[in-house]
Amino acid sequence: MARILITGAHGFIGRYLARHLSENGHVVLGLGHGIWPPLHAERWGLTLWHNGEIDGLNLRLLQRQSGTPDVVYHLAGGSSVGVAIANPREDFHRTVNSTAELLEWLRLEAPECRLVAVSSAAVYGANYEGPISETAATNPFSPYGHHKNIMESLCQSYCDTYGLKVAIARLFSVYGQGLRKQLLWDVCSQLERNPDRLSLGGGGAELRDWIDVADVVRALSLIEAQADQSRRVINVGTGSGTSVRSIVEMVVDAWFEKQPSRPSIVFSGEARKGDPQSLVADSTRLKSLGFDLRSDLKDRLSAYVGWFRSEAGTAR
Repeated sequence: MARILITGAHGFIGRYLARHLSENGHVVLGLGHGIWPPLHAERWGLTLWHNGEIDGLNLRLLQRQSGTPDVVYHLAGGSSVGVAIANPREDFHRTVNSTAELLEWLRLEAPECRLVAVSSAAVYGANYEGPISETAATNPFSPYGHHKNIMESLCQSYCDTYGLKVAIARLFSVYGQGLRKQLLWDVCSQLERNPDRLSLGGGGAELRDWIDVADVVRALSLIEAQADQSRRVINVGTGSGTSVRSIVEMVVDAWFEKQPSRPSIVFSGEARKGDPQSLVADSTRLKSLGFDLRSDLKDRLSAYVGWFRSEAGTAR
């Protein structure tokens, strides 16, 4: 049993990770933004949740209350290309400043702790076709990707200079029940308002590596053991690309089930800012750790539609 701290535990992936780790017998603590009543946090597997900035003061407070963690999963930070483009300064603060504060606390207060820093495939940039390996050059072209790249560089500097034990997990297109933004949420929201027409940005041929959040948290739990002074980087994806149009069509099929009617699907044809044509993982490293994909894309998209209709529609 390990004592584990998750920064950003209140977020979409953080909640699932907390539950997964708790179910596997670990003590899970959380730090980040969001009012989370203790009973609700406990339902997601957290022993303690602290609402506050990722800074030395709050990290030391948690340390005094619950002891020094054995592992930290750093999920706090920006989580959207669009939001980062709209407010790059805020995204920098959330991603880069929080990482600098965490690394400095680890250096001074918890040097034996293992860190899994959660990054993004956005660090690779736009000019790739086919699966991208971890050795590929990083060339981000959105503020979101640049800030994740800086975060990774900070981790490298603390590994090289202070011997911290770090692994970097580069997430591809994570989806799942509870995600209230991005493509799936947009498509379902439009269908709820107008079942006859979908209007979307881009061209529809963009390829993404879609991975369900349940598979992501299992991958992260495997990556933790890889944290060392070499700052190993591991892609978290399936290794297969699916076009945006195909994803939309599967969501539409799940929405209408056996009904013959279908909406017209219109793509603007204009590339969205910060949006590469193809982002597909080479998942060889992840599979070498014993990772196996357990979620079927079509089934999980159908489950998302069911969740949206039963939960999201009544919660707004």
